[in-house]
Amino acid sequence: MSTTFQLDTSTSRANPTPAPMRRLTVPMIRARKVDGVTAEPIVMLTAYTARQAQLLDPHCDVLLVGDSLGQVIYGLPSTVPVTMEMMANHAAAVVRGSYHSVVVVDMPFGAYEASPQHAFEAAATLLKASGAAAVKLEGGEAMAETVAFLSQRGIPVMGHVGLTPQAVNVLGGYGARGRSQAEAAKIVGDAKALDAAGAFAVVVEGVVEPIAIAVTEAISCPTIGIGASARCDGQVLVTEDMLGMFERVPRFVKKYEDIAGIISSTAEKYANEVRDRSFPGPDQLYQPK
Repeated sequence: MSTTFQLDTSTSRANPTPAPMRRLTVPMIRARKVDGVTAEPIVMLTAYTARQAQLLDPHCDVLLVGDSLGQVIYGLPSTVPVTMEMMANHAAAVVRGSYHSVVVVDMPFGAYEASPQHAFEAAATLLKASGAAAVKLEGGEAMAETVAFLSQRGIPVMGHVGLTPQAVNVLGGYGARGRSQAEAAKIVGDAKALDAAGAFAVVVEGVVEPIAIAVTEAISCPTIGIGASARCDGQVLVTEDMLGMFERVPRFVKKYEDIAGIISSTAEKYANEVRDRSFPGPDQLYQPK
């Protein structure tokens, strides 16, 4: 039996609670695509905290502890400064807060590019420290040897092609990729190389739709689209973007709610009640017996 966590309102601490549900596995996610067809699309969202994982977990197949936490949680200008310690700590929190989804953790910039051996050491450290089931790394054909090295040694890998945020300094920005014939061919080739190397899924980010469709049709493992196509085998978004926590988001984001507005208006109500001394009221105070 898996374990999830619920908040104990008397202590504000998480306590384990048995959950009658078996956690999904990497092979289960890989098996969603059969003979090029995924009958049930894969649902993936980012998660960075235990409570967030609790709320998202029942609705998702995969929770991604993305290095986007650098911008979303830490206010960094890009994902490049994100550290192994950040990723390990947040991934561990997400694992503790979930019981159903496969938890995948991003390998941060600089943790895997030097060599397959270096990547294995970093990936092993992340999985042991967090309890996550798999790692994700960016890059295509250049990373195929590393993907094979990890996969053959018991570390499942999710690939990532197209717009790769860790390479923002080389790409020169976050614009859509695949507009030229040469770049389009490279993206498809990169995805094929990762698939052949043993990746169990490949994120396809920020590419023109025909290329996303071509990638999905060209590889045997599932594709996870983000700014790609509804015909990908699954979809992922940064949860805070989807919830409307930020005013500026990429074009491919659909805002399903205005959580920023709700937080702001609620904080305003609280501030007004503190200032007019109506909070705390009788229901929030302890009286002598």
